[in-house]
Amino acid sequence: MAITTACGLSEAERLARLQLARTENVGPVTFRQLLQRYGSADAALEALPELARRGGRRRPVRLCRREAATREMERLAEIGAQLLIYGDGDFPPPLAAVSDAPPTLSLQGRRDLLDRPALAVVGARNASSSGRSLARHLARDLAAEGLLIISGLARGIDAAAHEGALDDGTAAVLAGGIDCIYPPQNEALHQAIADQGLLLAELAPGTEPQARHFPRRNRIISGLSRGVLVVEAAPRSGSLITARLAAEQGREVLAVPGSPLDPRARGCNDLLRQGATLVETADDVLQALAGPLTPLREAPPVNFELPELEETDKNAADAAHRELRELLSPTAVSVDELLRQCQFSGPTVSLALLEMELAGLIERRPGNRVALAAEPG
Repeated sequence: MAITTACGLSEAERLARLQLARTENVGPVTFRQLLQRYGSADAALEALPELARRGGRRRPVRLCRREAATREMERLAEIGAQLLIYGDGDFPPPLAAVSDAPPTLSLQGRRDLLDRPALAVVGARNASSSGRSLARHLARDLAAEGLLIISGLARGIDAAAHEGALDDGTAAVLAGGIDCIYPPQNEALHQAIADQGLLLAELAPGTEPQARHFPRRNRIISGLSRGVLVVEAAPRSGSLITARLAAEQGREVLAVPGSPLDPRARGCNDLLRQGATLVETADDVLQALAGPLTPLREAPPVNFELPELEETDKNAADAAHRELRELLSPTAVSVDELLRQCQFSGPTVSLALLEMELAGLIERRPGNRVALAAEPG
């Protein structure tokens, strides 16, 4: 009989869920769909090869072996980190409510900080001196009021926010593994946050950050927070991606206005035109977070329900594969839009997309969007 931990999952199920999360082509949405349908990670792992084959996979899907998952657990223990697993009682509830919540989250530092209400502070890497100073002071004042200040440990505004909140409470969400320092010039700050605050990472230890990892990191920053404050951002920037994800997740979006002569202010000014809360002082933030949180637009629903695999359902999913391949392109589109344009039910489309993702034919993007994979499996 499996031994159940105080958090709710047995150690065997925790390890199997880590295996499932690290298995090829299993993304966050598919991870949740598989658990919902099969009830346990072991049963989902057993079903994976057939699902991938039905999706069009030509070679066997690479399953994460139990030994590899065990080594990851041991590596985390070596560096004084722990692993939070989706479905465990200690997984942060605000993040668990996000449709594409990470299946796993490495944690190093003060776990108790996650019990605080959190505010994300993000902005330009090439921030101005005044922008960095304002971010530092706002973060310091808000952390002193009991808010956990979350950011991404990037240069510029992120680093300034962490520095300001370091004494009272800050958390950095990393784009790579929890033991990978990026950018290198933030090594001292990385270590200080590990000692005094909290480091968080979705990816396995030793994973070097790549460009595609940063949008995934951003959804965690917003998902953990009650609101996202943007201090300086260009119109096409990662900070605005974080703000968009926050709006989709039902979080408050706040922005510091700036001069129209400074390109780094254009993103914030655009957010304000869209309805973001204007922030000049820490009191502006506290007042905004004291009321009910209302999104700039409703979050797109995600259907996790999958049909029973009767023969008629298999035939419908096969037909859906063909139609979805015609509708999809390398440009991401929302699942809702696919449902509007195709003739199949929501559960059938969910099953077809799950099989296609496991086959390596599509990629999930934040915001319940999908696109054809750059390199099909």
